[in-house]
Amino acid sequence: MAKATRYCAPPDTLVLRPLDDLSAVYHRASGTTHVLASPAPEILSALREPMSAQALMLVLAIRYDLAAADPAALAARLEELLAAGLVEAA
Repeated sequence: MAKATRYCAPPDTLVLRPLDDLSAVYHRASGTTHVLASPAPEILSALREPMSAQALMLVLAIRYDLAAADPAALAARLEELLAAGLVEAA
């Protein structure tokens, strides 16, 4: 059986600061600042410890009282965060 991909946003490489309805994320490794809208900052905060997309979905559903979480939408956000270098996959 294939092992599920685990995702992580290492806390020592990211500095997250709220900016009203958006959040600024400084990526220390690249020296780049990203401005993100919800749910990206919430995903990054949840990914301080490595976890699968399924576990992440459960964490977000509990933290934010999500009745109908969309796995496809989460997968799309994870791909965007991976492409930006803010999340790592293992």
